[in-house]
Amino acid sequence: MNLVEGRDDETIRNCVQEVSKTVSETLDAPLESVRVIVNEVPKNRFSVGGKMKDEK
Repeated sequence: MNLVEGRDDETIRNCVQEVSKTVSETLDAPLESVRVIVNEVPKNRFSVGGKMKDEK
């Protein structure tokens, strides 16, 4: 999972738990087999619609 940096650890932890649960349920896979990797990307290296996230 690629995210723009800046979220606190608890928020990311909650997100990972929910994503893991959803993947487990959707794919009928054991929760223990689900892997989630979080890559935090600086705002000046993340673009949406051709604009960097650090642009106003």
